[in-house]
Amino acid sequence: MAILPTMVATAQKQEPIKYPVTTKGTVVDTYFDTAVSDPYRWLEDDRSNETAAWVKAQNEVTYGYLDKIPFRDALKNRMEKLWNYEKIGAPSKEGSFTYFSKNNGLQNQSVVYRKDGAGKEEVFLDPNTFSKDGTTSLGGLDFSKDGSKVAYAISEGGSDWRKVIIMDVLSKKVIEDTIVDVKFSGLSWRGNEGFYYSSYEKPKGSELSAKTDQHKLYFHKLGTAQKDDQVIFGADQKRRYVGGYVTEDDAYLVISAANSTYGNELYIKSLKTANSPIITIVDNFNSDNSIIETAGSKLFIETDLHAPNKRIVTVDFATPSPANWVDFIPETTNVLSPSTGAGFIFANYMKDAVSVVQQYDYTGKMIREIKLPAVGTAGGFGGKKDDTTLYYSFTNYTTPVTVYALEPKSGKSTVYAKPNVDFKSENYESKQVFYTSKDGTKIPMIITYKKGLKLNGQNPTMLYGYGGFNVSLTPSFSIANAVWMENGGVYAVPNLRGGGEYGKKWHDAGTKMQKQNVFDDFIAAAEYLIAQKYTSTNFLAIRGGSNGGLLVGATMTQRPDLMKVALPAVGVMDMLRYHTFTAGAGWAYDYGTAQDSKEMFEYIKGYSPVQNVKAGTHYPATMVTTGDHDDRVVPAHSFKFAAELQEKQTGSNPTLIRIDVKAGHGAGKSVAASIQENVDIQAFTLYNMGITTLPK
Repeated sequence: MAILPTMVATAQKQEPIKYPVTTKGTVVDTYFDTAVSDPYRWLEDDRSNETAAWVKAQNEVTYGYLDKIPFRDALKNRMEKLWNYEKIGAPSKEGSFTYFSKNNGLQNQSVVYRKDGAGKEEVFLDPNTFSKDGTTSLGGLDFSKDGSKVAYAISEGGSDWRKVIIMDVLSKKVIEDTIVDVKFSGLSWRGNEGFYYSSYEKPKGSELSAKTDQHKLYFHKLGTAQKDDQVIFGADQKRRYVGGYVTEDDAYLVISAANSTYGNELYIKSLKTANSPIITIVDNFNSDNSIIETAGSKLFIETDLHAPNKRIVTVDFATPSPANWVDFIPETTNVLSPSTGAGFIFANYMKDAVSVVQQYDYTGKMIREIKLPAVGTAGGFGGKKDDTTLYYSFTNYTTPVTVYALEPKSGKSTVYAKPNVDFKSENYESKQVFYTSKDGTKIPMIITYKKGLKLNGQNPTMLYGYGGFNVSLTPSFSIANAVWMENGGVYAVPNLRGGGEYGKKWHDAGTKMQKQNVFDDFIAAAEYLIAQKYTSTNFLAIRGGSNGGLLVGATMTQRPDLMKVALPAVGVMDMLRYHTFTAGAGWAYDYGTAQDSKEMFEYIKGYSPVQNVKAGTHYPATMVTTGDHDDRVVPAHSFKFAAELQEKQTGSNPTLIRIDVKAGHGAGKSVAASIQENVDIQAFTLYNMGITTLPK
């Protein structure tokens, strides 16, 4: 499938859309003597009948529009066909079984299988049976030390709130009452007696939008009721994010505590001695720190303290403060992300957003660089100390995720699971370029497309970005993007400031009073693609989710002339109020808040999408997407932004909102829902670029 040269895009003659009436209220907030109206405040009430009616009415309009796109069904057929291939995850040995995940192709959720010592395979846990509509997903699982028991978390409707079920591995029978109201939590067993988990007190008001800001670490002992679970950390110390995990040798409990998405305190507690104290390692939030390994009393700590690109240090448990840290793998010019397994440490470096992996022994000697199949993203390399084989995945924008088995002693890699995808990778190519942003900063961008692309300015182009929270966008394969490129589309991903591609300095350059750098970087990427004739304004779409939804919202309100289509997903759109919902206050390291100072308020108000939709403006064709169960970035952000656009849009470009029901921020979304969402996004995009048919 490709958009042939003979297929000329034509302006669509669309009937005016009759949007639902969105009642305007009279709410006005005052910030530092400045009055700011918030007419759609009522849409923040996710439990009201009025909001439910508004959601229903908006979806009727949106799906009525999408239903009229002539090639939508053809797009779905191709997406389903391409998506329908077996996907196998890396295996892990627990007790006498080896566990792995597998999806036959179009199963809504991947299934957990296991093999016994004789190689007999059986289904261990099938999340597709958790609910009839595929909206309940597996949210993590952890086995006891001897592998005889497992605790696994489930998410219902995409919510961040979890339930934890405890099961006997041999009989697969549930052995205890379900643990409820768990959120932002791992599960980590102490031997076979119980496990640690984290949660908040259930908030007053809506559990999907009310503020949650005191996280606690609990220990659940098997055979006891949840109400008797011991609070290990967080009762006396108010922290927004608290996590705990047991080291592989069962010797230590490691505790991390934070108030924002960057910077954490680090604590450790000996599990060898009863009633041992919790010992402080790092007592502030000025760096990111985690213990990645122990060898007796020696602790291996990953940190960016005095090392913006991260390093690994060692220290003795008896004197663990930073003053005693000794470099084990010093900081380099590339960002480090380490893992451990088979008695080795693997330093996974990011060099211009692609992977370089080095293997070290426990003396700090580099053994080898792992030879990767191509330029792209490698992940994994983790396992237990006594494992003799480790597994890693490799992917890039044209290569589906392939799992490799690595023999750490020899360094030899062999293919473990290679997917059979109906996509000819050899017909596509990726090119990394470095373009100049507004202030002169060089920004990398990877552009992927079908070989033989004509630089004539008429290629439908999807510009995808994020730019925040130290998140790095590295090359990865996507069926949706494969379909986009099959149809002649260009897929471009710039590594904007605010991300983690070049370490803490790069991250900080896109935070608080420097947030505009992120939008400028994105705008410059669009201008580069247009100048180099990959595309033009009439064939450019911008897309991003969560913080990337904010990116799209800010970019389209600042430069509505730059793109034809805007696709903000689950975005943080009301920057004056984001910190008042769920765990939003924890994002202040990146954003600051409107209450910090008059200067910060004015800066945030200057780019906040909801407050910057202007009457009389021609905005691009826009489809906002969100989920009604999103309790990470509450859907009110998207609701209010869509209402503002529908009121103030000038011209005929549609401004729609597509609201998934029984769906959250994105994790655990069913395959069927993911396919339909991607189909609708691409259909909307191509249709508004004037394309009416896909080629045979």
